[in-house]
Amino acid sequence: MTRTRIEGLLAAFPKLMNTGKQHTFVETESVRYVYQPMEKLYMVLITTKNSNILEDLETLRLFSRVIPEYCRVLEENEISDHCFDLIFAFDEIVALGYRENVNLAQIRTFTEMDSHEEKVFRAVRETQEREAKAEMRRKAKELQQARRDAERRGTKAPGFGGFGSSAVSGGSTAAMITETIIETEKPKVTPVPTRPSGSNKALKLGAKGKEVDHFVDKLKSEGENIVTSSVGKRSSDAAAVLAPPIHMESIHMKIEETISLTCGRDGGLQNMEVHGMIMLRILDDKFARIRIHVENEDKKGVQLQTHPNVDKKLFTAESVIGLKNPEKSFPINSDVGVLKWRLQTTEESSIPLTINCWPSESGSGCDVNIEYELQEEALELNDVVIAIPLPPGVGAPMIGEIDGEYRHDSRRNLLEWCLPVIDAKNKSGSLEFSITGQPNDFFPVHVSFVSKKNYCNIQVTKVTQVDGSTPVRFSKETTFLVDKYEIL
Repeated sequence: MTRTRIEGLLAAFPKLMNTGKQHTFVETESVRYVYQPMEKLYMVLITTKNSNILEDLETLRLFSRVIPEYCRVLEENEISDHCFDLIFAFDEIVALGYRENVNLAQIRTFTEMDSHEEKVFRAVRETQEREAKAEMRRKAKELQQARRDAERRGTKAPGFGGFGSSAVSGGSTAAMITETIIETEKPKVTPVPTRPSGSNKALKLGAKGKEVDHFVDKLKSEGENIVTSSVGKRSSDAAAVLAPPIHMESIHMKIEETISLTCGRDGGLQNMEVHGMIMLRILDDKFARIRIHVENEDKKGVQLQTHPNVDKKLFTAESVIGLKNPEKSFPINSDVGVLKWRLQTTEESSIPLTINCWPSESGSGCDVNIEYELQEEALELNDVVIAIPLPPGVGAPMIGEIDGEYRHDSRRNLLEWCLPVIDAKNKSGSLEFSITGQPNDFFPVHVSFVSKKNYCNIQVTKVTQVDGSTPVRFSKETTFLVDKYEIL
């Protein structure tokens, strides 16, 4: 699942939730939300509809029992302060999407990482240190006794030739050794507690900040390009694109499209599929008997399919979505898919955003030229990221000309070309860089974006009541997302 898909599912949850009902699950066309109220917060699991709901409820209860182990109060700030502790605990419950057979005591043991071998090693090391200090004290006493005997005889103390030629020098050295041994013996080594206590919470938070700064400095030393402002801006832009409408009318439409596209590096569209759906949500039962007027100006050959309860003859003749039985009502407070469509094509002219990558070998490696062009000028693509793979172990690329910004991910060996907006005013751009490698090292190229305009020109123009055909106010949101977009 892509990040934008997860954000979209979470953004839809507050609108799907029924506060007045006793059940704690909501189902859509593709997923099931299982949730549990926790004071002012909600613990939510998102699963497929094929998942066993009894196991999901048991997993949800285990998640809910884990949170009080780390958070004293169930508030947003407390959750944020212990987010990493909770993530590590959650990771012990679910691995790769499947429930692990663990209980609360095992999770506590795993997260504490208590090791018997480590305890034995520390005990042996402390014993060796105590024996070494005892041996040093014995040697120091022998040196002091030799100094006293030498002073009584009026001769030079034996074994101090390297420290000085006089007995005074030897005596001061012995005293210095004794004092050093005594001083080093004073501090006691106390074992570090595995679980933080409330008294050192402030110190722990301060230490976390220093560790984060140290981690960022280490990433920079490894060649990682850390751009704090651009990363934050990109996240906010994505949130703004996927944010639900501020005001929802009693009738709300959600038009969602996803694209899956595969192109060849030398040109040619191997496969392109666009799946779309209109979701209806009614918040007031007095608007449950309605008809939806759809405008279809698509000329690409989209295949339309209505819900089984929708009157197909009415839709074919007038492009109006209504129930077969006009006396029946649409469901209340739940998303209902009333119309879906599918477009499959291999026509190159249908590609919304073309990517042309030209790596050419040079004396010192490869010069790579990559450009994009928006063919569907009616679209406005936001938060565009074009990810180009790089050869491992060759360092950062030398950037020549670039439209937009870039990020170099040295751990994943990726160069990410970031463009906040691509539209009719900014329909083309290019990037040039040089790096050691072969032409095949820079494929496949992956593209991701979000948009508030759908690809297939299918829109809801108006909504009317069945009785009297009176127009009704409605709200709508449109989302166009990428499922797969790659150039092989």
